[in-house]
Amino acid sequence: MRRVWRFLGRWIGWLLVAALALQLFFLGRIAAMAVFDPASTTFQRSEAWRLATGGDPWRWSQTWVPYESISPHLKRAVIAAEDASFFTHRGVDWQALESARERNARRQARAQARGTTARLVGGSTITQQLAKNLLLSGERHMARKGQELVLALMLETLLSKERILEIYLNHVEWGEGIFGAEAAAQHYFRKPASRLNAHEAARLAVMLPAPKRYQRNPYSSYLNQRTHTIVARMGAVQLP
Repeated sequence: MRRVWRFLGRWIGWLLVAALALQLFFLGRIAAMAVFDPASTTFQRSEAWRLATGGDPWRWSQTWVPYESISPHLKRAVIAAEDASFFTHRGVDWQALESARERNARRQARAQARGTTARLVGGSTITQQLAKNLLLSGERHMARKGQELVLALMLETLLSKERILEIYLNHVEWGEGIFGAEAAAQHYFRKPASRLNAHEAARLAVMLPAPKRYQRNPYSSYLNQRTHTIVARMGAVQLP
């Protein structure tokens, strides 16, 4: 029995060492992002592989632009649509997570009563979304969610809010093979990201939860209505 306990103790010890090494690896990657622009994210690499092996023509568009070359309208629109408390939270908005959980429970109950599938909402902050896309796989389980929270705290500790938003806007998906604000502005409006007006910026921000779906119908009645809502909210977003 003692041998068994010693064996288990060694394995637990090695697992703890491996977990610590992984966190140090992530910490080093994030620290480097304070100086170097990340060339790609884990999500982008998985998408590139899917597109390359899917048999369809290769479509990929991404151009990194610095923070000051992205329209302030787009920054305000994305914050208004995705994370209204971005400049005040420290990576995780616990109130938003709880609100999302309650809304999803109500939606699931209504959908179950109708025999349909509920469309769930998320409560993740921009920082959490960046953490997930930058460094994690697309699998959904509690361990990955916990790692996402840890990475969000690392990002907020090591990077400024402006840097987090800059990386997010340069890597977030805006359609099939369309990544970053510059590629999205060129694809949908034939202009650079620096010249987006408030209405164009709001429309792009509204697409973010499901960019591939909205790409197929970028002028749907829902997108039009939601765009007007985000334009109205953008005035309350103050950029530092």
